[in-house]
Amino acid sequence: MTLNNNDPITVKFAGLELKGIFINRSGENAVVKLSSGYNICVPESLCTSRGEAVPLEKPASVPLKQDANLPLLSIISTGGTIASTVDYRTGAVSSKFTAEDILRSIPELAKIARYHTLQPFQVLSENMNPAMWQELAQTIYDEIRKGAKGIIVTHGTDTLLYSAAAVSFMLDTPVPVIFVGAQRSADRPSSDNAMNAICSAQAGVSDLGEVVICMHADESDTTCALHRATRVRKNHTSRRDAFQSIGRVPVGGVSYPEGTVVLAKDAVRRGMKELRLSDNLESHCGLLQYYPGMNPAIFDAYNGYKGLVIAGTGLGHVGTDCIAKIAGLTAAGTTVIMTSQCLAGGVCDRVYETGRDLLDAGLIEGGSMLPEIALVKLMWVLGNATRKEDIRRLMQTNLKGEMEFDLWRNA
Repeated sequence: MTLNNNDPITVKFAGLELKGIFINRSGENAVVKLSSGYNICVPESLCTSRGEAVPLEKPASVPLKQDANLPLLSIISTGGTIASTVDYRTGAVSSKFTAEDILRSIPELAKIARYHTLQPFQVLSENMNPAMWQELAQTIYDEIRKGAKGIIVTHGTDTLLYSAAAVSFMLDTPVPVIFVGAQRSADRPSSDNAMNAICSAQAGVSDLGEVVICMHADESDTTCALHRATRVRKNHTSRRDAFQSIGRVPVGGVSYPEGTVVLAKDAVRRGMKELRLSDNLESHCGLLQYYPGMNPAIFDAYNGYKGLVIAGTGLGHVGTDCIAKIAGLTAAGTTVIMTSQCLAGGVCDRVYETGRDLLDAGLIEGGSMLPEIALVKLMWVLGNATRKEDIRRLMQTNLKGEMEFDLWRNA
């Protein structure tokens, strides 16, 4: 028997009969996509054909029907698992769905709003870069100017927080800007793509007026959390509730399937800010995590950088043998920001001798900013300020809710 890509098959293995689809060969073995959504690799002799192959061609496109009486949302697709499908040549998940594909595959969206869809680029999130953040911010700005009442950005989860934070610093928005992703692709029964997309649309027509990330609030299918873009981290590789607000509660939540949106008291509301774009970024910045015994020569790699964020220990420390290197960087014009590896609390380099020496070396305390967010903010600050006193002031000013001083100082 000869198996071809996409053939429906039955795998008889260890007393079980498992249904799936033949993907490709790996030596004498067959790679099979099971109906559960998982891939397995088994001897091809264990596979039996179940009939004709399922056509891979997409059906002819049917024009989208939209209700002209509903508010207009723009869906900006950049790629990621939420906009992905299985590539049956390899068995891997790849970004192929466009924004319109998402609308066709999740018909519930049509009951919430009408949509304008566009795709400035389509990449896996590890390939995102600051130039794409700028293009994305410009695209969002243009869509709001054209009349969009809210923006949904589909994005891979691995670097989702970087892009959302970058847009938050670059853009003052009078409408909701919702970044949404999925931990599990649409071909898996446990996929979170549909619920996350539906909740993001509900948030997009809500009274929210800031940049947030919309993802599962827990492992159940009852609520999506709306996390402020500058106070969130991805804390798990695969759980559907991988994203968590750090040092604060989420700024909102969306019940599913009811679609009720509840906002926190300090959530920025629709219309509170006028639309403004400041998209200059200095991309020549780095992020370095200190570890015990780290060779101080590592800092030499950042010679010539415009900015460097250090994720230090505890209150913001590194080994004393690194201080001279940091002083050399700041003397040469590199802006160095100290943050903490701890998820709660903030930097205070005035408590211990090491911290005081670091301040003398010229670094700037990053307060309670998360290291990743501090990096993005530093890129934005250096793109918009040149005087040292302005850079220090902006880095230590709570611009977009990135600092939660009261929470850690009173802990």
